[in-house]
Amino acid sequence: MSSLVRHITIDCADAYTLGSFWAQVLDSKLSDDDRPGDPEVLVESPGAGLLFIQVPEKKSLKNRIHLDLQPEDRTREEEVERLLALGATLVDDQRRPDGLGWAVLADPEGNEFCVERSKGERTATEQAE
Repeated sequence: MSSLVRHITIDCADAYTLGSFWAQVLDSKLSDDDRPGDPEVLVESPGAGLLFIQVPEKKSLKNRIHLDLQPEDRTREEEVERLLALGATLVDDQRRPDGLGWAVLADPEGNEFCVERSKGERTATEQAE
């Protein structure tokens, strides 16, 4: 029998605030037990949940691992705008004029993540080729 990924764990300065941001990003929710000031919070999500753990150290280098998001019900551009409105920042724009590429964003604590094209956008590009 193999193992399954239960949680993806992210160190942070404020677990509740960062967990709340990611719950909005993923249109999900925090665990019913989580409260402001808790040192750990869990974003419940299909597949692996995101577990945020408060640590005293600040982020100092580029992430060694990051999440790649694929919007399900909107375009990549719409998703980037939504995430910027939630408090993300654009770190590196790798979107290309032909519609390919991705956008690198950072959450409120500076953890980088990418927004890729939606499945519909990928299908449209493949059909155009």
